[in-house]
Amino acid sequence: MTDTPAAIAPEVTGWRKSLPIGLRPYTEAAPVAALFLGMSSGFPFAMIAATLTTRLAQSGIEKSTVTAFALTFLAYNFKWLWAPIIDAVKLPLLGRIGQRVSWLILCAVLVMVSIIYLGLLDPAADIGKVAVAAIMVGIAGATFDIVIDAYRIELLEPHQLGVGSGMSQYGWRIGAASAGALALVIAARADWTTAYIAVSFFGLFAVITGLVMGEPARRQEPKPLKGPMAAAIAYISPLAEFFKRTGALIVLLFVLVHKIGDTLANLTFRLLFEDLGFTNDEVAIYDIGLGFWALLAGIFVGGILYARLGMKRSVMISLVLMAVSNLSFAGLASIGHSNWGMAGAIGFENFASGIGGVCVVAYLSALCNLQFTATQFALLSAAASILGRFLTGTLAGSLIESLGYVNFYLLTTLAALPGVFMFWWMMASGLVDRSLGTAGTESADESGGREE
Repeated sequence: MTDTPAAIAPEVTGWRKSLPIGLRPYTEAAPVAALFLGMSSGFPFAMIAATLTTRLAQSGIEKSTVTAFALTFLAYNFKWLWAPIIDAVKLPLLGRIGQRVSWLILCAVLVMVSIIYLGLLDPAADIGKVAVAAIMVGIAGATFDIVIDAYRIELLEPHQLGVGSGMSQYGWRIGAASAGALALVIAARADWTTAYIAVSFFGLFAVITGLVMGEPARRQEPKPLKGPMAAAIAYISPLAEFFKRTGALIVLLFVLVHKIGDTLANLTFRLLFEDLGFTNDEVAIYDIGLGFWALLAGIFVGGILYARLGMKRSVMISLVLMAVSNLSFAGLASIGHSNWGMAGAIGFENFASGIGGVCVVAYLSALCNLQFTATQFALLSAAASILGRFLTGTLAGSLIESLGYVNFYLLTTLAALPGVFMFWWMMASGLVDRSLGTAGTESADESGGREE
């Protein structure tokens, strides 16, 4: 197989024909839907990531406790354990409007309620309850992600995976950045409780999208569950199908290690900014504002790279850029409080992340079998950051205190290199092509493998 996009887009008609060729795919209904789905997907993570880190730091919580809150993200890494339920179980009553849409509505409600509860608590008064609430947000947000990712992949045609992944990343960052910025602004002028209540309504974007678009046309209905044996088979089948593929363990190992350095670095940025003396407004302007626009540029470039260079080469380029971007924070740490330094570091990191968000997510999406989309993408997306989050929660704080920020970010750069070398070998051996699933092909048969 040559390294080209999975399919050629259908002929363009109507008003879209007057648009530049590069913009036309971004105006199709499914990629636009992916944008709004991403907005709901991104905001719960932001509430227990950068926003909660800032809130805890401002409450005087010590660094080791703040970084330990990264463990609340582990729900995102173990979401594949309950993802088969979402693939196989039809909700009573609500399920009449569709399997994916009904789960979207239920999960949106759970996310909104858990975020409001987190906002009602005071970290300085009871850090234990805050930890429990953060875990609740993590579990609800991870389950919401399972449904959103499955809905997105089944909604997109193979030729739309690159653009759809890009639009989903646009939405994720819009949701995360907007919710994060809104929370900071409201908290500075009112309080954190009001801030969390306000941002909880970001969950409605996915609900409205699901109601407008309806059930995905490519969705493949599971067999009805009749008894405990059928339920057990339904639970195991998605994972069994993936692991029967050629080189499945090697692919999973790559997914596990390729984001270690990136995750370690990203979950500690706010600690660096706090220690360098950046104010909330400076963080909002540079980390959220400038970073947002740099990420949009990176996503657009990533879409072009995916279309022009194909999946394999675009993924390889994104892995290299994401590794190198960590060096910019070593530079910022060495020069200290500098708005220009912060702008450069944040700009480069977000640009690289934007490219990687398109190319790597498109690759992970193409690995899925359409019969088991929720479970398989949950497994792959969870595996992509589990090691980095675990290391952040257990070691990052002590590593920063013992090594200093400069050496810590140099270490995160080195940690990214194994993933680069692994993907290069997978390309050279042809394993990338042989391991793809039906979501990346025009013919969504039940073989679970890439058509040769």
